[in-house]
Amino acid sequence: MTRSYQNSEAIEVTFDDENLVANAGLLLVSTLASKLGLDALISERVDLTGRVGGANPASKSLTLIHAMVAGASHIDHVDLLRAGASSKVLPFHVAAPSTLGTYLRSFTFGHVRQLDEVIEEELTRAWAMGLAPGDDPLVIDIDSTICEVSGYAKQGAAYGYTKKLGYHPLLAVRSDTGEVLHQRMRKGSANTQRGTKRFVQELIARCRRIGSTGKITIRFDSGYQSDATLKELERLGISYTMAVHANAKGIKSLVEDIDTDSWVAIDYTENGEAQVAETTYKGRRLIIRRTRLIGNQAELFPNWRYFGFVTDLLGSAVEVDQFHRNRARIELSIKDLKEGAGMEHVPSGKFHANGAWLAHAVIAHNLTRQVSYLGTITPRESMVIARTFRNHFISLVGRLVNRSGKITLRTPARWPWAGAFMRALSTLRALEPVPI
Repeated sequence: MTRSYQNSEAIEVTFDDENLVANAGLLLVSTLASKLGLDALISERVDLTGRVGGANPASKSLTLIHAMVAGASHIDHVDLLRAGASSKVLPFHVAAPSTLGTYLRSFTFGHVRQLDEVIEEELTRAWAMGLAPGDDPLVIDIDSTICEVSGYAKQGAAYGYTKKLGYHPLLAVRSDTGEVLHQRMRKGSANTQRGTKRFVQELIARCRRIGSTGKITIRFDSGYQSDATLKELERLGISYTMAVHANAKGIKSLVEDIDTDSWVAIDYTENGEAQVAETTYKGRRLIIRRTRLIGNQAELFPNWRYFGFVTDLLGSAVEVDQFHRNRARIELSIKDLKEGAGMEHVPSGKFHANGAWLAHAVIAHNLTRQVSYLGTITPRESMVIARTFRNHFISLVGRLVNRSGKITLRTPARWPWAGAFMRALSTLRALEPVPI
């Protein structure tokens, strides 16, 4: 075939094709959403009767969720679902941005908790389709993030430890799939560990209800160091690794007492070295890792730096240290929640509206991962990257063609990931739908 190279300045542009579909890959997401019965689930659990803008919650929530999967980070980005024939591949009425703004503002704290019920049931159904850990160990990472805002009139927005204006939501993420299992919106000035004990109680109860019957282990960083939380974990029979402030007075003296021969070298970067050892702190196992630079850089920072965590896990200090450091995976999920599901921006001036926005972002984030795993796009031992998933499988253009009553979505020839897309669509369509 002869290629034609055109001068870009000579190309005329029009926006007039009523049959083009932007983000045609949302067909994958809407297929799984239909199999999970999200429309009926939201209608059943979210009751905004009497609230201005509270009618038809299912179509409004599904509009938000699908727009977030496609990259929407502002309410008016929802218009991308209304362009051309984009709404025709979605099995619900696509709401206007102004309608969604009113809808979000209709939420109170209790209504946000209704969305929590939707999140839990959505996870229950997705896990029943093959994602449940069952009797296998379940590892959960708990962390928080700062969602920056600019508006001075946003309820709950405040300056926290980062000195940035924003909100400070608390998140619990399943380590292997990256699904967000629980979330709670908090004001920006909230202390890192604020509400953690209650959050853990709700999280464990949810995990047991939705299909985890095996051992649960939760990993925390030092911002959550709390005897009250540790005692609650021990009462619930939940294993843990919780980072501590290694330079704190009581811990520092313990580290100084560790015998030189007790330090064990571990694999580390080429320009540094690291060792681990263990001792006991308040009756709990305390594992300490120390690191320092070597070579030319060592003159800048010649001393050891210490990091520690308490744990009830068995195994060598080297093995448990490696396990604890793997909690860094949660940073990818937080990044994906922001870049891939709308949480890089918090749109409303109303605190509970932003809590509802977070809940919708969590559903969108989880759907991205569930489509990828259940659709066999990503192997279970690999992590889903939201931006890659969106570029490969969501952000493609299509054209709806009706020939003798048969509707076909025509997408670009030679699309590099066409085979994986078609396999995923076939796999998702073959799933047994949730009984309604």
